[in-house]
Amino acid sequence: MNLPVEHIGLPARDVAALRDWYIAKLGAACIAPNGDEPPLFIRPPGSTSMFEIYASTGHDEVVQDNGLAGWRHLALRVDSIEAARKELEARGVKFIEPIKPAAGGGRILFFKDGEGNLLHLVDRPADSKVR
Repeated sequence: MNLPVEHIGLPARDVAALRDWYIAKLGAACIAPNGDEPPLFIRPPGSTSMFEIYASTGHDEVVQDNGLAGWRHLALRVDSIEAARKELEARGVKFIEPIKPAAGGGRILFFKDGEGNLLHLVDRPADSKVR
């Protein structure tokens, strides 16, 4: 049995604004099965996986604490952190930490989306066991 990740859910305070952030900042595609009405599916460039943005029922700042149990960040694989950082900074993305070593080899660089959700870039060497 194959179980590839199709999508994960991302509730948003402002669905349209968060959709627009992912399109403008990351160059993501929006798949909107109901026109402009949520849910909206966002596909990062070069990815087969998506995430679904839909209206939240509330908000809690603990989503920004990467150490709490549960889903806490979305990792986006890149060939070069330096090149991706340069391109994303030109689009207005602000990185919140310096480049750090990644578990499993490689490097990571964290940033937040328009609602404060954590994301990070990750580049891995060709011999990484996590590729």
